[in-house]
Amino acid sequence: MSNKIQPTLALYNKLSGLPMGRALFSKGLCFKAPYFSSIKPLFVELRPGYSEVMIRKRRSVLNHIGTVHAIAMCNMAELAGGTMTEVSVPLSHRWIPKGMKVEYLKKAETDLKAIATGDLPDEWPDGCEFIARVEIHDARGQVVARMAITMWISAKK
Repeated sequence: MSNKIQPTLALYNKLSGLPMGRALFSKGLCFKAPYFSSIKPLFVELRPGYSEVMIRKRRSVLNHIGTVHAIAMCNMAELAGGTMTEVSVPLSHRWIPKGMKVEYLKKAETDLKAIATGDLPDEWPDGCEFIARVEIHDARGQVVARMAITMWISAKK
């Protein structure tokens, strides 16, 4: 792996220590990938093999029974898992989601936190799968959903 730091991680590291820096990073990422702005995420932590993203329970992410919508949780899981993958793969590689397994365990009745983790290999071969495991926690710390996102990793052409 190259000694150069991945640009997304470098930007997060630069901004996260500033007042409102994490919010600015989150807004910038949503500008780059606009669909994620629908959940108004806030990055709490980001490093290779780990990402933590929060969303507030607010009207625009609710379903008909007043809990956070399942697809809003999938959205935050893909954001957390994808960003964790982005800062984990070497600069010589790229990634794309290939599939997602989803388990809804409890009603999501509060603000939520997505924690994405992944086991980082010593070497990243061309053409391999990487699993981003994501747990969605409510404000009481209970896991309300669990996702496994399969990422396809390949060398840049």
